[in-house]
Amino acid sequence: MKKFSSLKEIRTLIDQKKTSMPQLLDYYFNQITANEGLNAFNEVFSESASLQAAAVQQKLEQGTAGKLAGMVIGIKDNICYKDHQVSASSKMLDGFVSPYSATVVQRLLDEDAVIIGRLNCDEFAMGGSNETSYFGPVKNAFDQDRVAGGSSGGSAVAVQADLCLAALGTDTGGSVRQPAAFCGCIGMKPTYGRISRYGVIAYASSFDQVGTITSSVSDAELLLEVLAGADDYDSTVAQQPVPAYSEIKTKDKKFRIAVLKETLSSEALDSSVKSAILAAIDKLRGQGHTVTEVSFELLDYMVPAYYVLTTAEASSNLSRYDGVHYGYRNTQAESLNALYKLSRAEGFGEEVKRRILLGTFVLSAGYYDAYYQKAQRVRRLIREKAENLLQDYDVILTPVAPTPPFKIGENIEDPLVMYMADIYTVLASLAGIPAIAIPLGNNDNGLPVSLQLMAGHFKEEILFSLSDSFLK
Repeated sequence: MKKFSSLKEIRTLIDQKKTSMPQLLDYYFNQITANEGLNAFNEVFSESASLQAAAVQQKLEQGTAGKLAGMVIGIKDNICYKDHQVSASSKMLDGFVSPYSATVVQRLLDEDAVIIGRLNCDEFAMGGSNETSYFGPVKNAFDQDRVAGGSSGGSAVAVQADLCLAALGTDTGGSVRQPAAFCGCIGMKPTYGRISRYGVIAYASSFDQVGTITSSVSDAELLLEVLAGADDYDSTVAQQPVPAYSEIKTKDKKFRIAVLKETLSSEALDSSVKSAILAAIDKLRGQGHTVTEVSFELLDYMVPAYYVLTTAEASSNLSRYDGVHYGYRNTQAESLNALYKLSRAEGFGEEVKRRILLGTFVLSAGYYDAYYQKAQRVRRLIREKAENLLQDYDVILTPVAPTPPFKIGENIEDPLVMYMADIYTVLASLAGIPAIAIPLGNNDNGLPVSLQLMAGHFKEEILFSLSDSFLK
């Protein structure tokens, strides 16, 4: 078999009796085995996936199969699946078996997707290169000396290397879009609150959002259609109806696109990324869209505000992992205080501990007003600026990342360099607006580059429509 481009292609082959769900699953199992060196999977769900595939095949033959029948999908290892392990790629949760399924997992199963395994990620989704995982770094299939991006690196490489058709990730500040860009895939982060976070291990609750990584826009549309919508288990989910994204056809519409000129004038932007973005802008203009350069003066404040707020939320969310309530427990401690200290020191990796300490600091007495409250005010200003801009334009365009994928180990010792890699993705996260990463092909070194499109709250259909027409 060759790499499948979309669910539609797979369903056609199944309908023509050229393949079946068990055969398709065996193909992906073989692909995973042949590409073990990429380290994309923390665990393959061989038994449960095989049972699912057989059941879905029966439904297909009976004509009762759901919307996602034929889709073999992986889930990031911070998304709970009942009776399966989930670890957030951390020693702290290694071996933990979830007693329930996340809402997104249940919705996949209800529409007959087959979940093939849990995918490697940065520990507790904290990282931009998938180098902080307890299970080791994920390697980019284009060049195994380079990072896959993070934190959803395993999800991106699994789709890139044809280990499954699609994957779920989570996006806090770019963790779906950036690895998708580094791996030449389509990465979709919907509006905050569009998809339930119930059953997703929390990093920063006011930012975290489940997203999708696919090879086609049509699969991204269909997945969002299935995953989005109100959920009794998550009060932060929007109550408004979910459009049938896969049926919305506005490919002939011409959009007003704002390019943030500061993102293209930055010295940190790699020349190959800049040239690809400029070529994409020319293509969009050639398709009849209006593309205008605009200024966004708050760009320099976004990364500091983002890291103050997310580390503060992380320090609170991860306080439960103390060796008593949840997680790894040191067995040598001789007092309760020692138990807390040793369990957390041994269970968490260096990057997670760094962010917990940063978050505890900005929330501490004497610094709360100076850092946390000020960052909240900056977040409001950024959101208002983005909303005002999106009243005059349909879409905001920027790069996804300043560079193509860098080499493993190149930046991991310099946290500030790693954090600044989020400079283009955190806008959508701070503002809570939807964003998508679209591949632009490879540079002269064979490394993928991408552009990012952002739209107004709950206007994902604009991103799908523009992406679909651009890629054709």
